[in-house]
Parts: sequence; C-alpha cells; structure tokens
Amino acid sequence: MEPILAFSARLVPLPIDNIDTDQIIPARFLKTTDKVGLGKNLFQDWRYDAASNPKPEFILNQPRAAAAGILLAGDNFGCGSSREHAPWALIGFGFRAVISTSFADIFRNNCLKNGLLPIIVDPQTHAELFELAERDAAAEVTVDLAAQELRLPTGRAVEFPIDGFSKRCLLSGVDQLGYLLQKEPQIASYETAHRARIQAPVDE
Repeated sequence: MEPILAFSARLVPLPIDNIDTDQIIPARFLKTTDKVGLGKNLFQDWRYDAASNPKPEFILNQPRAAAAGILLAGDNFGCGSSREHAPWALIGFGFRAVISTSFADIFRNNCLKNGLLPIIVDPQTHAELFELAERDAAAEVTVDLAAQELRLPTGRAVEFPIDGFSKRCLLSGVDQLGYLLQKEPQIASYETAHRARIQAPVDE
C-alpha cells in the first residue's frame, strides 16, 4: 500500500445515489484474487456496451477522468454485497479517495484496509463539490489525511471523520497485518519475557 499523504487531485463526478458493489465491479470478475488489472473492469457494465466498446457518454471514458484521483459519488456509495474487489478496482483505476455523504459500512471498512480513503462530507459541501466539478473540470481539491481536512479551491477547509487506527495505517501505508509486523520486535520481546516468567521456578 502507498502511504496517503497530503495530495491534490481533480474530481470525477458520479452523481448517482445507492451505487452498489456489483455496479462498481460485477460479480463475474470476482474469481481473481489478484488486485492487479481490476481497474479496467471498474463500472464495467456502465463503461462498455455489449461489444466491449467504451460508451463515450460515461464519465470514466471522458478525457477529464484521465489522471483524476478522487471519485465524487452520490449518497450511500458501496452498498450491497461485501467484496474487497470494489476498492481494488477503484484503486486500480487511479482513485486515491472517494467522497460521499455516506458509505455502506462494509465497503468503507474494505476501503480503509486496502488504501482507499473514504471521505464523508455534509450535504452542503457535497453539493458545492458537484457544482465545482461541473463548472471547472480541471479544478482540484486537496486531501490532507494528517489534518483530516478536505480543502476546496476557495480555501475553505472541511473536516472529515476517520478512526485513529485506520488513519495511522493509511499514513504509514500498511494494512492491519503490516501494522502487526511493524510491532514484531515488541512482540518477540514480550514472548521472551513471558516464556521466562512461566518457566521460572515457583517458591514454596
């Protein structure tokens, strides 16, 4: 995982509520256990026609989506079934964060475990971001995870919530297992001391 430090990026607006994980990555692509390459199947049935030709009207097929780093989604993004493939596909396309007014809990947790930052904003800010994206396709916002702030081109800073453990992992670029592996010296020290304690003779 790449650490999520402060970065600026363009928005890709997708103003549709209740987008479920089967729309993000259809079930037929779930056979793979490899994260690599899933970006090309992101929103597969919305991006391509029956002959696998790109639909020019879909936002991800438009020039503005190239190298954009933030998906601006509708409410309740990532609902439906649980699948880590959904954040894998979003990351594979190039997104580093998704902004919405709410996320399905399982999807949000899968994002945090896989290096994709889900940013929850209030409805007013959400509407302002869509207006910004419609007015200026090249406009950028800044995400500062350390400060837990989303900064708009106007200079307004909006705080967003994240739990402390997930924040630490994302800033360090590690998942839960990686975090534990960082603690290996402390774990080994504890085990050595614990073994000595249980093997020590008991005074009568």
